[in-house]
Amino acid sequence: MAGETIHSGGRVLLGKLPAGVDLREFLEGVAARHGVRLGTVLALGAVERAAFAFLDQHSRRYQTVHLNENLELLNLTGRVSWSGEEPELHAHVTLGDAEGHAFGGHLLPGTVIFAGEYWMQELLKR
Repeated sequence: MAGETIHSGGRVLLGKLPAGVDLREFLEGVAARHGVRLGTVLALGAVERAAFAFLDQHSRRYQTVHLNENLELLNLTGRVSWSGEEPELHAHVTLGDAEGHAFGGHLLPGTVIFAGEYWMQELLKR
C-alpha cells in the first residue's frame, strides 16, 4: 500500500528516567548515544511539571499548555527519527493529577522527570 514501509525489530533499550532532567531531551539523547536512527518509544512514571501542546485543527496552530505541578506520566507513546545530525522525538503524553483528571497532547521541551522508565524499540528497514 502507498506510504507503507516494512521494518523489522532491532535492539530494545530499557532504562530508568533520571530525576530532574527534561523528558524529551533525555529520550533524544538515548537515541543519539545508541545510534537508534528510527524507533518507537514508550514511557511511564511521574513528572515534576509538564509542557505539551494541543493542535487546534481549525487554525492549524498548536496551543501550548504548561502545568507546574506533580503529575503521573500515565503514558508516553512516540517515535524517534533523525533530522539531519540530530535525533528528533515526536511523542504524545497522557498525564494525570492527584484528583484523577487526565491531560495530554504533543510533548514539548519543559517536561521535567521525577521518576520513571522507558522502552525504545529500534526499527530496521527490511
